[in-house]
Amino acid sequence: MRLTRTAALTSATALALLLPTANAHATAVACGGSVSSRGIAAHGCISADKGKEGRVYTRNIKAHVVLTNSGPHAAYVDYEAFFRVVSGGHWVKVGNGRTLVPRRSTKGPVEIGSTTRVCFVVNAKVEVRVHVKPAGGAWSNWTGAATSQCQT
Repeated sequence: MRLTRTAALTSATALALLLPTANAHATAVACGGSVSSRGIAAHGCISADKGKEGRVYTRNIKAHVVLTNSGPHAAYVDYEAFFRVVSGGHWVKVGNGRTLVPRRSTKGPVEIGSTTRVCFVVNAKVEVRVHVKPAGGAWSNWTGAATSQCQT
C-alpha cells in the first residue's frame, strides 16, 4: 500500500507541475498555481484522505508545498500554510516549517500541516494557501489549491 501511495503522490505531483491551475478532486496530492521569491518557486498543494470515527465521516486535509530552486546555490526556505472552508470559513494556520532546497532542483511535495474535518456538508469546497520566504528574502504572494472536502 505504501508503494501505491508513493506512486500516486509522484504521479500527481508530475501532473500538477504540468497543469499548475488544476484543483484536487481525489485523495492524491494536487497542486495549484505557482509563486516565486528570489529564485524559489512554490506550488501550494492539497490532499484530502477519507476517514471515519464511529458513524461520523471525516476528511484529513493536508497542506503541502512543492519547491523549485532555480539558483546556483542551495537555499533554506521557510513556508507556512493556512486552511479554510470556502463558504463562510476563515483562514486558520495549519503549519509551517523550513527546509533546504538544493541548487537547480525541485523538492516535494513537503507536508506542512493538516486538519481533520467532520463531513457535515457533502462536497463543501475547502482550500489551502501557502507562501514561502527564501533565507534573506521576503515572503512571496500566496499560492493555493482546493478540493471538495467530502466526496462520495
